[in-house]
Amino acid sequence: MARARRNKSYKLAGIYDRRSRDVLFNAEVAEVEVDNPLAVDPGEKIVAIRSVRSDPLGRLHAHHQIDEAQYRGGRAFQSDWERAERGPQAMDPTREYVDGARTREPITESQRQAVLRLNRVERELGTDGAALVHDVLVLGLTMDQIGQRRAVRTQRWNDYFARRFRECLDRLALIYGFVTTTGAPRAGQRK
Repeated sequence: MARARRNKSYKLAGIYDRRSRDVLFNAEVAEVEVDNPLAVDPGEKIVAIRSVRSDPLGRLHAHHQIDEAQYRGGRAFQSDWERAERGPQAMDPTREYVDGARTREPITESQRQAVLRLNRVERELGTDGAALVHDVLVLGLTMDQIGQRRAVRTQRWNDYFARRFRECLDRLALIYGFVTTTGAPRAGQRK
């Protein structure tokens, strides 16, 4: 009985592909390049999958509807908002109990700087632009939901809100320094 020959054509390309192939049926994901945390040389990138289900800014970036500078400007706004927000805080069981009264923690310098930047953003964008950016980047609303909140439900208004939001993202990229006044990206960044 003759022995079967082995096929010598190995597929080596798929060996290091560690992306998960099983996602939930209602998942909204996009591939994104990130820095390799296990890299030997700095600057190495890997492809990762991120969820864009409740991330309007990430969804716009994944579908190439906004550029890198707009995306980074939006993320900088979100970071400042989170840093400046002093919302409800949970009880800290490690702190000493004194008649249930909690002393407020002092405002840090990074919180103060974030509030100053947010004030500048509101001045630059105006009341309507700042409200639109807040609705999308903080509350996570879609253009249709924004139209419903403002009692305008036509496609024309949705298009207007989308166009205005992109203008606000351009302004955020300029305020946070991801582009120059001529629109050219800063050194080391691509547009």
